[in-house]
Amino acid sequence: MIAWAAESAQFFISQGVALAILAWLQTLPEFAVEAVLAWKQQTPLLMANLTGALRLLTGLGWPMVYCTAALFHRHRYRVPLRAIRLADEHSVEVVGLLIPLVYMGWVWFKATLTVWDALVLIGIYGAYLLVLTRIPPLARERMERLDRIPRFIVESKPRARILSISLLFVGGGALIYFCAEPFLGSLLAVSALVGVPAFVFVQWVAPFVSEFPEKVSAFYWARTIDGAPTAIMNLVSSNINQWTLLPAMLAIIFSFSCGQPAAIRFDSRQELELLMTIGQGLVGVMFLLNMEFAWWEASVLFFLWSFQFVLSPVQPGPGATAQIAGHSHGLVTCAYFIWSGIEFIRVLSGANKPQVFTLFARFWRERVLGSAQDR
Repeated sequence: MIAWAAESAQFFISQGVALAILAWLQTLPEFAVEAVLAWKQQTPLLMANLTGALRLLTGLGWPMVYCTAALFHRHRYRVPLRAIRLADEHSVEVVGLLIPLVYMGWVWFKATLTVWDALVLIGIYGAYLLVLTRIPPLARERMERLDRIPRFIVESKPRARILSISLLFVGGGALIYFCAEPFLGSLLAVSALVGVPAFVFVQWVAPFVSEFPEKVSAFYWARTIDGAPTAIMNLVSSNINQWTLLPAMLAIIFSFSCGQPAAIRFDSRQELELLMTIGQGLVGVMFLLNMEFAWWEASVLFFLWSFQFVLSPVQPGPGATAQIAGHSHGLVTCAYFIWSGIEFIRVLSGANKPQVFTLFARFWRERVLGSAQDR
């Protein structure tokens, strides 16, 4: 429902803003779970859910989009899909993901999340949203790519169109919000029955539920092949939400729960989890600098995510598998930052051209500075 609404709305407002609204609604379950954990001051579980959800979006969500698009591309055209090419305006989302990643590096360095950090992160998201409003709506010529329902909405009269889009957004968001808590409660009951540790459950099982709406809409667009870039940006928009508004909300609710401004302090395990998540996000951004998402990049993200995912429940011990499991998160964190360094060297050597910055600079001149001069 909300994918139909966002797909219809992008012909009347910018696609970026439509995807931002979509991301707000899709991340409602994640925000709800995190808000409860922050109010109860359960810092270990809070960080487990935050980092697990972010890594799931990038490590599983992005490759899922490529695989879906590649499968349908092979079926339709009988040739492999080498890469998903992003639209020029998607440079805003890629840059918008890089900035909070850099700031969260500072949060990791000082090992605390405070209300002051919340204000900065809200400011970053506000600036990102403001820039998104400068992106023009899609041209009506692209309507033939729409499925039956969004095309019917776009071709409706203005009042019916506005009402349809609003009802789909609100109705879809309400279904997600009200179904999330009982579904999560059911999963918690199952985890207790099978004896899954709370940290592992909250880091991996709960995000599979709370991030499910993003996967549905991403699959919906990826299967059309032409909509694969939109599917990637849907997930990137959710990433930006959860790197800015979600940590900001946690710091604020945690302080209210304490009755005064208070810092969320990280222990060594939480620091490593956050650093690994930042490293994964950095690798993802580096892959998108050339405005393409290639098959091998999807493979790298999925392999590194699945390696630490499979070994996360294994308790450290004397066996070879247990010893590897005990160091898996550290190894994967090192791999992420080494790979980021390799990509950075490729950019400096000219092997990887960072088109995203050129496109964003042109967009800034034409849409932001140009609009200011016109006023």
